[in-house]
Amino acid sequence: MGREKKSFTISSKMIFTFLVIICVGLIIVSYLFSDLLAPVKTAVGNFFVPMQKGISTIGSGISDKLRLFSDKEKLIEENDRLTEEVNDLKMERQILIHQKYELDYYRELYENDSVYQNAEKVAARIISRNPNGTCDVFVIDKGEEDGIVTDMNVTAGGALVGIITDVGKNWAKVRTIIADDSSVSGRFQPTSDTCIVKGNLKRMDDGYIDVEMINLNAEVYDNYEVLTSYISDKFLPGILIGYVTNIRKDPSELNKRAYLTPAVDFEHLEAVLIVKTLREELEGFE
Repeated sequence: MGREKKSFTISSKMIFTFLVIICVGLIIVSYLFSDLLAPVKTAVGNFFVPMQKGISTIGSGISDKLRLFSDKEKLIEENDRLTEEVNDLKMERQILIHQKYELDYYRELYENDSVYQNAEKVAARIISRNPNGTCDVFVIDKGEEDGIVTDMNVTAGGALVGIITDVGKNWAKVRTIIADDSSVSGRFQPTSDTCIVKGNLKRMDDGYIDVEMINLNAEVYDNYEVLTSYISDKFLPGILIGYVTNIRKDPSELNKRAYLTPAVDFEHLEAVLIVKTLREELEGFE
């Protein structure tokens, strides 16, 4: 059998030692023979300097691109942040405009109020109407927590809107004078002749509701004011209801009837005042 050949391996330690020796030798040779190696240095310099310059240029270009990319990312982030801030400011502005509108509306509501100046009142916003869009019944955003109880009178602009019929913790239902089942005892100003103001949704399409039970001998004329009477058991007396028109004899010829134009603009009604004095508590407020 032949003799096995021994494998010869070079370790990394040997390679490192060899390279160190070469480097040290080159340093010594460069130091001892600097004059002789000057042309070599020049040639090497002429070869590597342009290469370094090119590499430097490429590196600078890449660095600029990276910086631009980084700046672009920062600008995008800043733009997103500013856009979000602008949107927040727009929302805050809309909220402030809405709040100002509400404050102006409530202020106007109180300024135009002439009903029972000494009575406590609560302003409320209408939050729900009938699905068919009529304003015969609606819900407001005030309730038991605000001291609201049934049979409190509801007004707007110094005129009668209706009466509280149902109350929850933070809401209340109002039946208006134009509802078909509404009936309000009224009196004419200035004669004090009495009448009954009846709701009529169908006729309200033309802007009127009904006035019935006018005394046949009552001297009342178109555009007379109709106020709530003193004989009502739920409505506070002296509140403007509306203006009478088209006075005529009832078919029975026992009394007269007429139309009434409500003093309240129900179509555009947004907020109301609730008079917290009940009819039974009226003493001292008339």
